Amino acid sequence: MAGEKDKWQMYQDKKKQWRWRRKASNGNIVGAATEAYLKEKDCLANAQRHGMDGNPKKQGKGDKWEFYTDKKGEHRWRRRASNGNIVGAASESYKNKKSALANAERNGYAG
Repeated sequence: MAGEKDKWQMYQDKKKQWRWRRKASNGNIVGAATEAYLKEKDCLANAQRHGMDGNPKKQGKGDKWEFYTDKKGEHRWRRRASNGNIVGAASESYKNKKSALANAERNGYAG
């Protein structure tokens, strides 16, 4: 299964706020926090929403997924919570929609 060997990293940025990133076995970043968090536990909850630890609390079931083409004509995705806030997004663009979809699936998209 894609992503099962991914490494998750929680870290503090230059402003001492918490972020996460997900790296594939080849070192490529395949997921990352779209915002910084003041509390590590809030950052952890967002990472779990995207599949860390198997999303133990099953967060984000009501999230809306948007697939779109960016200004360069490449494919991306973003994830919105029920309150409209963006809680996830592709960390890079993809040449084709299939690759963007595969990355979204790696980050919790179930179709």
